[in-house]
Amino acid sequence: MGADKTPETAAPSLDPVDWDGFRARAHAMLDAAVDKMQGARDGRVWTPVPDAMKAALRADLPPRGRGPDATDAQITALLPHGVGNTHPRFFGWVHGAGTPSNMIADIAAAAMNANLGGRDHGAMYIEKQVVDWVRDIFGFPPDSSGLVVSGTSIATIIALKSARDRALGFDVRKTGVQAGQLVGYTSDQSHSCVARAFDMLGLGSDALRRIPVSDAFEMDLDALRSAIAADRAAGLHPFAVVGTAGAVNVGAIDDLDAIADIAAAEKLWFHIDGAFGALGVLSDRLRDRLSGIKRADSLAFDFHKWAHVNYDAGFVLIRDEDAHRRAFSDRPDYLLPATEGLAAGNPWPVDYGPELSRGFRALKIWAHLNEHGPDRIGALITQNCDQAAHLGRIVDGDPGFERLAPVAMNICCFRAVPAGLDAAELDALNDRIVVALQVSGIAAPSTTRLAGKTAIRVSITNHRTAFADMDLLLDAIRDLVAKGV
Repeated sequence: MGADKTPETAAPSLDPVDWDGFRARAHAMLDAAVDKMQGARDGRVWTPVPDAMKAALRADLPPRGRGPDATDAQITALLPHGVGNTHPRFFGWVHGAGTPSNMIADIAAAAMNANLGGRDHGAMYIEKQVVDWVRDIFGFPPDSSGLVVSGTSIATIIALKSARDRALGFDVRKTGVQAGQLVGYTSDQSHSCVARAFDMLGLGSDALRRIPVSDAFEMDLDALRSAIAADRAAGLHPFAVVGTAGAVNVGAIDDLDAIADIAAAEKLWFHIDGAFGALGVLSDRLRDRLSGIKRADSLAFDFHKWAHVNYDAGFVLIRDEDAHRRAFSDRPDYLLPATEGLAAGNPWPVDYGPELSRGFRALKIWAHLNEHGPDRIGALITQNCDQAAHLGRIVDGDPGFERLAPVAMNICCFRAVPAGLDAAELDALNDRIVVALQVSGIAAPSTTRLAGKTAIRVSITNHRTAFADMDLLLDAIRDLVAKGV
């Protein structure tokens, strides 16, 4: 009987009345999206949002909706106004460039609308295979655990909660953390997400000791040893050290093997923030410098950065599966495990993190790795490092520029230094140069401060970037200086 119902007599739902019309609508949006990706190398890097669009996006919620045509028109109009990270001259921050092929996975994931908090269904096996692949990539043992997450920020919280609970005993989940019980260590170049994790885990950001760095911006190991000894002498409890595989400021890699030795000797949990740099293990150029990753207790990194999986797609990998699961697993009665039916397939992802409702992020990671393979991704990582080194060599050979940090991976920090300007004037000039490049649409670098100087920071994490883009960038800077920007 149900199949004989006409659209007028069918029960109300949010499904299309005209599926053929919806198919045409979906194809039109797909064409617009493909056009956007096909043209990623062309035109402006960043296009500001027009005032009229901002005003339209402040309108009240329409009680009866605006319908598909108006909605699709607004979506299509939005496409040119991203942050610019798909463009090959987006150099400002460590954003991945995305891929057209990932749109295919996202379409399928939307159609399945799977919740990967738990239960036994096809999507879960995709995520489990991703976990297996990640173990293999980083040389972790087969009994280690992993979880797809939104990004390194939440991955860091998950890893350090596991470390915290193992250090204090898992009853701390009920009794709470007492102030001053634990202290940890990281370099003063580490990402802010580490301090935020200490805050959110009730340890307090003051419990995180920021260790100074060498001239290469790598953690000073003697200073680390001294800080640990001082805290032990003061009756405190050191529990973790966080190494960095690719500091966001300059791309530095801490001596991970040496930190692993210290962590083992001091019985500390060794966590690595590898947000963008960890996947350098796929690159012939970087692999040896990242060998210490396989000795870590935990690793946080993003597929949406240097692997170019579309946002968002992060990962946490933990050596001690038991500590990981005991830090999070706490099933209510309605989620009790079973050996058959939909409640089978245990343990579930909810046993390893704070979210029960989890989207199917794993599919785009799986599809990306399955289609392109780690060798191709690694070659593109190497290419970006070669481009940054090329930029550094040009800067070093031009008296109009000054390089302010070593080119450790894919980041080159430098500044324009025309004659006749004092320190404050040079800082102001380089600030203006970066803004002018962004507003003009030519390129989108960022600024940072190194040794008290404003630097133009060029971070290359884009598979579309060409060596010619380095020359174009520097020519544009020279032109701005000549015009007295």
